[in-house]
Amino acid sequence: MRRDVFQAIADPTRREIINLVAFNTMNLNAIAEKFDVSRPAISQHIKILTECGLIVIKKNGRERYCEAKLQQLNEVYKWIERYRKFWSERFDVLDDLLTTLQNKENNEKKARGENKSNIGE
Repeated sequence: MRRDVFQAIADPTRREIINLVAFNTMNLNAIAEKFDVSRPAISQHIKILTECGLIVIKKNGRERYCEAKLQQLNEVYKWIERYRKFWSERFDVLDDLLTTLQNKENNEKKARGENKSNIGE
């Protein structure tokens, strides 16, 4: 089965595993101890992360250590960035519109206020 990085980060347990090994290499048992699910379940998550290229497993003696390889997350960043720019531009347009409407309303209130003061005089 072909897997991609979006599948890898879709699961909260896998995201947490990535967080755990992002800055520190950890062995499989140490990772499994951090979760309330079975070790085979954690192994399955790690297998998926490995297939997606987000984790590599290195053997050191009898221990197997997980090391993060986060370059694959650039694909997610690029996808998100496209929508961030789109929505940022939309919000800028909305902000401009709201500012224009607010200024128009303030000018109308000011004009009515001047009219009221003119009527009283």
